Amino acid sequence: MKFLDQFKVLTLVTAVTATLSMSAQAETLRLLTWGGYAPQDVVEQFEKETGIEVKITLSNNEDMISKLRATRGAGFDLAQPSQDRIVSAQADFNIYKPMDLSKIDTAKIIPSMLAATKKNTEFEGEVYGVPHVWGTSGLIVNREAVGTVKDYTDLCDDSLSGSVSYRLKRPTLIGFAFALGEDPFAAYGDMEKYQAVLDKVEEKLVSCKSNVKAYWSGGDALLNLMRSGEVSAAMAWDAGGWKLNSENPDITFVAPASGALGWIDTFVLPRKTKAEDAAYKWINFVMQPEVAARITESAGNFTASKGSDDFVNDTLKAQFKQSFPEVDLDNINWYPPVPAGLEEMEGKVLDRVKAAN
Repeated sequence: MKFLDQFKVLTLVTAVTATLSMSAQAETLRLLTWGGYAPQDVVEQFEKETGIEVKITLSNNEDMISKLRATRGAGFDLAQPSQDRIVSAQADFNIYKPMDLSKIDTAKIIPSMLAATKKNTEFEGEVYGVPHVWGTSGLIVNREAVGTVKDYTDLCDDSLSGSVSYRLKRPTLIGFAFALGEDPFAAYGDMEKYQAVLDKVEEKLVSCKSNVKAYWSGGDALLNLMRSGEVSAAMAWDAGGWKLNSENPDITFVAPASGALGWIDTFVLPRKTKAEDAAYKWINFVMQPEVAARITESAGNFTASKGSDDFVNDTLKAQFKQSFPEVDLDNINWYPPVPAGLEEMEGKVLDRVKAAN
């Protein structure tokens, strides 16, 4: 074979190899996610139906940002940070690319959650996230002991002296602010106004100290306080309340009248994703109600898939519907991004509450 012919063959083989390599790469979805969000049976079904291989890396908010910052948005095709951790990371590090909502079956997503995530992940006129798994903090109440606790400030009722618990963390400040008739999120852009909200909450929390059996720091500690009866009402997460309800039907999670506080873990596209179409296919696949219910069973939290609660086990379905009738679901106060400086202000308030007599 002449040298020129050999060169042409070699060139052709190289081109074909590169094409096949790119094709193989395009058929792999590299997912950066949380534990429980991509259970094996769901992955296997997706791979079987689409022919796309899913490679999973488990992570958390800080680690996701760190990984994508180090690679300038490369190395993964789809990531799942919380909605309040997207805009600041994008502004600082340019690690994501905007979502094309026309490629997502948004009819399968609970409208209030989609609207909240679009609002809280908008940056320079573009939307960067869509909702996936969510959860809330609100009230866990022993109904046999207290039947009148319907909002955060009810924890301060004289009848509950020495029998309530909550954390000395920012969710407590935010929850009490809403129950006192304030909108702390609306005050985020005005430091003076936000401080006035915090001052009002501080006064309430100091006056409420005699009601507090313990300021809990770990979830297991709180659950044990509720199990033993030492605490009859607390501010805590929905999943903890439902766990206790499975053990004791008198204890359950209650969405506060002023609104549960909600977090949402999203789907975002890393800036240098190499399998964007596969990413959209995964989003649409897992947002199917029947599939989403299996993720709820795995993760312990519900997803933003509309109607998926109908497909979870009967116990969890009943607990969810009791805690979140539609009016309470639409009344959730979703955490927006936190401006710089606010957490320092909150920390000083929490320190003063802790030190107060």
